[in-house]
This record gives sequence, C-alpha cells and structure tokens, in this order.
Amino acid sequence: MSLYSLVRPLLFHFDAERAHGLALTLMRAMSARPARHDPALAVALAGLHFPNPIGLAAGLDKDAVAPDAFLGAGFGFVEVGTITPLPQAGNPRPRLFRLVEDEAVINRMGFNNGGQPAALARLRARAGRPGIVGVNVGANKDAADRIADYVQGVQTMAPVADYLTINISSPNTPGLRALQDEGALDALLAAVMAARADRTPIFLKVAPDLVASDVDAIVRVAMAHRLDALIVSNTTIARPPLRSVHAGETGGLSGAPLKDLALERLRDFRRATGGALPLIAAGGIASGADAFARITAGASLVQVYSALVYEGPWLAKRMATELKTLLARDGHATVQDAIGAEFA
Repeated sequence: MSLYSLVRPLLFHFDAERAHGLALTLMRAMSARPARHDPALAVALAGLHFPNPIGLAAGLDKDAVAPDAFLGAGFGFVEVGTITPLPQAGNPRPRLFRLVEDEAVINRMGFNNGGQPAALARLRARAGRPGIVGVNVGANKDAADRIADYVQGVQTMAPVADYLTINISSPNTPGLRALQDEGALDALLAAVMAARADRTPIFLKVAPDLVASDVDAIVRVAMAHRLDALIVSNTTIARPPLRSVHAGETGGLSGAPLKDLALERLRDFRRATGGALPLIAAGGIASGADAFARITAGASLVQVYSALVYEGPWLAKRMATELKTLLARDGHATVQDAIGAEFA
C-alpha cells in the first residue's frame, strides 16, 4: 500500500480546489533533494538536457510555489503557471471538479494566479538550484491587447525560465483559442519571438479540438517563426461518454477520457511536421505505457497533471521505471532512440 493511498481519502474529503491547495502545501513541506535519473531516459531538446521525459504540466503549480519538491519527486522537468501579467482571481467557484468514476477532471479556473511579479520573486529565490523549470504565460482576461500581455510575459519571466510556454489553448478565457487562427497566431508569434532578448526556448501549447486544416496552419506558422516545440495538447471541450455526476460541468476536460483524442492529435502534428519540430505530449497520460505510446508517436517529452490527483506525486518515478522496461522490450537503448519510432 502506497503512502498516497492513505492520504487520498483525506484529500478527497475536501472539494477539489481546496484539496489542490492542501496538496501543494504538503508538497512544499517535502524534501526537495534532487532525484536520481537513469541516463537512458535523458532527452536533449531546444538546447536543454532533460534527465527524464516525464514533466509536470502547467496548471498544478500555478504560482511557482513548489517546483523543487516536484523535481525531487522524480519529474524530469516542471512547468509552472499559467502566469499572467497582473494577478487575477479567475472564474467564480466552484470551478474544479473530480470525476472519480472516469479518472478525470473538469476545470474552468480562468487563469487564477498571483501575477508575474510574485512568481518572478519566487523563481529568483531558487536561482542556482538544479532542475528544469519552464514558465507558462498567458494574457489577463480583461487585457485590451492580449499580444502585449504575452510579450510582457516573455520579457518578464525569461530571466528565471529554462523555457517559456505560450498558452493560447485554455478554453476558460473567452476568445483565447481564437489566437490559434493562422493570422492571429502569426501576429502573436512574430511579437513574442521579437521580444525574446536571449535564446530562452519558446514552446506553444495548443488545444486538442482541432481539425486537419488547423493543424497544418499552426505548423506552418510555428515553423516559420522557428518555434522550439509544440505542446499537444491542453484540455478538451468535447465530452466523450462520462459516468460522473459532474459530467455536465462546463470547462476543460482532462484525464483518462482525453487520452485517445490527445494521442490522435499528436499523430496529426507528427505527420504535419515530419519530425522537423519537437513535440511534447500531454493529455490522459497516467503510466509508463502511456508515455511510451506518445514517445513512439513522435513526442520527445510528456507531461502529466490529472493522473496525479488519482495516483499521487510519486507517479513520475513509477512511470520512469515502467518506461525503461518498455524501451528495453522493444530494443530501444534510450528514449531518444524511440522518438517517432511509429513513423519510421
């Protein structure tokens, strides 16, 4: 019996958002000693050395309060945020729902966070510590110029970020996903890349709710602006069959029901890029087998979030062990050897 199996009933006694806050508090109290990683799991991407390909997705540690604790729990990298220029409260509560029967989560948080100055101070305080920490930036809901908000996020957070993610795929800020349209995305990435004062890698996080023409357009613009990677994907507004009483809640759906859609979209992006643009997979990943499937389908890295609600913070270590076994089973000496093997 794992420690988390004892703690989970206590967390599930609280509503989902309060449990989220309590879990972060517990993580901050944990030892942040660097984890050990198997060299065979290392991945090189965008000039960075990822000790293993299993990352924490944005949304869990919105305000960068515990990145070192998650790194110590075995994650190969951590992405904090989404962080906006100004603090914002987000959408009215309740706005986070556990769908236990479906091993899923629905959220309509609305980029609730304490703003970039507060997160900047926390990340400056960890300067010099090991581990890759990316910063996911977004626009304030009431921003008059959303592109300007993204530019500010890049300029403000780059000094403390190993990479930056431009998040235009949340369904919970009205109109945000319109920035995925080809013309709007071209204008956004032109401004963002021009604002980058150094070589901090820039990633773009896209939605799973795209058709083939959307995928092709995003790839064209991303490659034209020499983006460093795409994260595929965010939560979905689609509703596959669900059993939970919360199935009808509005917001983005994540967790197990997203797995097939996210994998399908990853394959679409791999075909469209031909392997020329690195891909990072997210959505419904809960095991080493899930990670292996995304890697062979073209992902260099994977990210998890909702599975932690059900499996606990040491999931990354278990996934790494499972992944190593699957690599050996299929004759891959390293993760790098397995990337895109499905298309070989």
